[in-house]
Amino acid sequence: MQSLPELMPTEVSDETFGGVTYHVAGELVPVLSVDVSRMPVYFEHHILLWKHSTVTIGLKSLRGALKRMMAGMQVFVTEASGPGVIAFSRDGPGHIVPIHLHRGEEIQVREHQFLAATASVDYTFERVRGLATMLFGQSGFFIDRFRGETGDGIVWLHGYGNVFEKVLAAGETIDVEPGGWLFKDASVKMETRIDRLSSGFFGANVNFVVNRFTGPGRVGIQSMYLHMPSEE
Repeated sequence: MQSLPELMPTEVSDETFGGVTYHVAGELVPVLSVDVSRMPVYFEHHILLWKHSTVTIGLKSLRGALKRMMAGMQVFVTEASGPGVIAFSRDGPGHIVPIHLHRGEEIQVREHQFLAATASVDYTFERVRGLATMLFGQSGFFIDRFRGETGDGIVWLHGYGNVFEKVLAAGETIDVEPGGWLFKDASVKMETRIDRLSSGFFGANVNFVVNRFTGPGRVGIQSMYLHMPSEE
């Protein structure tokens, strides 16, 4: 029997990596707390829960601003710098997972599920056309790309329900409901598979759709899957 996806840790205490020490705690709506005294952290708007008064907040411009603007993506994110601790949470049940990136490593993330990242991590995106046409009647969706650019860093993601990780060997595959994947390594190939199910009853046909991931690399799966709407 092939190995099953494994539940990622739901709590983290005093973990240090990429210039920050952080904690994840809470069962239903988890909270991420990060000490930004030595390394700034940028984050999505509207997720701040609390901060020490010594922590300052500003705007961080993202690379490729014109391209992002034309695609309707955010051009700025909010950045926090120390000394002190800042805490984040999202308004919904789920699971906060840290992804540690060594310099030069990249992780690809489902749109709208980024929470925060250290300043050493570069944030870009790509548009994937065709997939949403088959899934939602739209013309595409976005994948966020995070890369350890200037050194080691961390990306924190929010998954709905719980988040499981499957490590695929080279050539190994797994099929995931299109709303169920959260992240993947850049080395993992993703394609959409459509099986037409026909009952023969009044000529009824139903499409059964999955995303097929091919290793090597990691795939993150969220148990409470959902389909984010596209602006198109």
